Amino acid sequence: MPSAGSFEGTSLRARLDAVGGLEPDAMLGSLAAHNVPGAERTDPTSATHSRLVHGPRGPRPVLLRFDERGIDLEVDGQAGIDPDELSSLSEIVRVWFDLDADLAPIRDALSHDPVLAPLVAARPRLRVIGTPDRFQSAVTTVLGQQVSLAAGRTFAGRLVEAYGEPFAGGFRCFPRPRALAEAEAEELRAAVGLTSARARTVLALAHAWLEAEEGSHGAPTREQLLAVPGIGPWTVDYLSVRFGDRDAFAPGDLVLRRALGGITAKEATERAEAWSPYRAYALVHLWTQTAYTNAPQR
Repeated sequence: MPSAGSFEGTSLRARLDAVGGLEPDAMLGSLAAHNVPGAERTDPTSATHSRLVHGPRGPRPVLLRFDERGIDLEVDGQAGIDPDELSSLSEIVRVWFDLDADLAPIRDALSHDPVLAPLVAARPRLRVIGTPDRFQSAVTTVLGQQVSLAAGRTFAGRLVEAYGEPFAGGFRCFPRPRALAEAEAEELRAAVGLTSARARTVLALAHAWLEAEEGSHGAPTREQLLAVPGIGPWTVDYLSVRFGDRDAFAPGDLVLRRALGGITAKEATERAEAWSPYRAYALVHLWTQTAYTNAPQR
């Protein structure tokens, strides 16, 4: 599937307008920074992002085109797709990109902060990007711990190449929990280039996820994630943001603390009390501003 243009053959399309619009450049920049090689593609020039999305009938290649009003969704329908499946995939995308959030009260609440006010004014339609695949987000976050974004993406691409199932359009599915849970630690370490400790964390995370899925919980709880060796508060706080908690916050994040003048995690927690219940939006504004000033981004 090309990064721009349309699918070959039959496809279905849906227009997904965002309530009050969105900031396409910022969202595409974030997607490109976190892109997993082999599993997804982002083309800021054509304002498109493409990947597999797991819907009610399994993975589907989707192509998203961003503009200031919302997103055009195109689903590859060569294997057959009906309006009900398109509706389900549309809802996944709406949640993924926070399209239904009314940003007006959020802007009003955050604009009282002297640091956040100019950021909100500069990007008034900025939204919190979630995830269409919680397991992928959890694993890639672990892979990105204590390394640069580029290194984390390299690790993730190697993981997909070694353990992901090939799919149509040149994509590979991000490995599912069982595939990683059944991997050998040394094999995983060598294939991805991880430390032994990091490889053990990925395996333990896969086991915890598989156990949660088999118990009909869908995903591990915060407490279960914190019980995984190698996963600490920052990782779980970050995932809470990605998983949809719009008041989630990561006070230990180094980029956040630098953006607020080099304060401590305790001071960041106290500062953020005034931003509740919209702390995730404040976090994303600060991360985005840091990215636009060519500093490291989470």
